[in-house]
Amino acid sequence: MIVDRRSYRRHLPHFQSDSRTYFVTFIAKDRRVLPDVARDAAMRHIVFDHQRRMWLHAAVVMPDHAHILITPLYDRSGWSYALSTILQGIKGSSARSINAALQTKGAVWQHESFDHELRREENLRKTAEYIAHNPVRKGLCTSPDQYRWLWREWLEGQKTASET
Repeated sequence: MIVDRRSYRRHLPHFQSDSRTYFVTFIAKDRRVLPDVARDAAMRHIVFDHQRRMWLHAAVVMPDHAHILITPLYDRSGWSYALSTILQGIKGSSARSINAALQTKGAVWQHESFDHELRREENLRKTAEYIAHNPVRKGLCTSPDQYRWLWREWLEGQKTASET
């Protein structure tokens, strides 16, 4: 049910403020483990909206979920893009690509996402580092730099900007 542009409810209430940063987690349907090609597609679609609808600070695609740290950008009318719009774009387009690559059909991601608005006292860089170290904590690598499905604005974002 949509209450207004800045709040909506599924199972959890979601509220959005302008000019704020959000730590968002979305999970694969039934916690299924996504193969490499699916994680590649998910990361590609997350990064695609960087500097279009959102400023992407950090992202990691884990075997069965993804974390992103984003600040929604403003659209032409002066409103910040709604989190629901950003996530629908990422999850919908990545699901289509993943289904095509795996020759499957149906939902790839759970409908509900978890989002947390960073409080003013929360450090954006520390939150981004927390995201970057998720694969290390899960034993998937010994250093964030070894993990293929990690994107950080201060590293990979610099490469993207210089390559375009």
